[in-house]
Amino acid sequence: MNIAAAIDSVPPEALPSASETGPAPKRVVVAYGFWILLLSDIVMFAALFASYAILVRATAGGPTGAQLFNQTTVAIETACLLVSSYTCGLMSLAVNSRNRLGTYLGALVTFALGATFLTLELREFADMIAHGATPQRSAFLSAFFTLVGCHGLHVALGLIWLVVMMVQVAVMGFVDSVQHRLLCFSLFWHALDIVWVGVFTVVYLMGISL
Repeated sequence: MNIAAAIDSVPPEALPSASETGPAPKRVVVAYGFWILLLSDIVMFAALFASYAILVRATAGGPTGAQLFNQTTVAIETACLLVSSYTCGLMSLAVNSRNRLGTYLGALVTFALGATFLTLELREFADMIAHGATPQRSAFLSAFFTLVGCHGLHVALGLIWLVVMMVQVAVMGFVDSVQHRLLCFSLFWHALDIVWVGVFTVVYLMGISL
């Protein structure tokens, strides 16, 4: 049988598509890249936790965590961030079902809770600095501001990211690229919650006993 004739006799649906024979789809490449970014962030926070654990007693005669930390404020911050993780999950479910109202509502509540957390944290920093507990005061305070401040910076970036994503939903709808970016945001936000549980435990709960 002629080779060309044999190829012509194969139904088009039986032939491999370009996406099957070509390079990996861009969406998959982006997903791997995002996981690498997320894991690198975890490694960075692990290093900051280790530094804090080493320097926590190096107060140089200055105030300790037990003297500085307001457990009520920290408890409210923790509640805000943990509940925001739940509302972020509800937003993801709304995205999967292409529910615009549910997506906007989940994003709005998540943003409000994240902004509340950030406001309380900045107020805590301002109060500490007003009482002379600056990062330059001791190695302990340097490690504290670096660890907690780095997490707060990530929360701020997450809030900006969330606003940008809601604009994209309004303009582009639930196209694949927007859904994928919202999935990445959800993973990022949940990772911040996990890191905060570590901060709450290591810095604040253990800090009041030192």
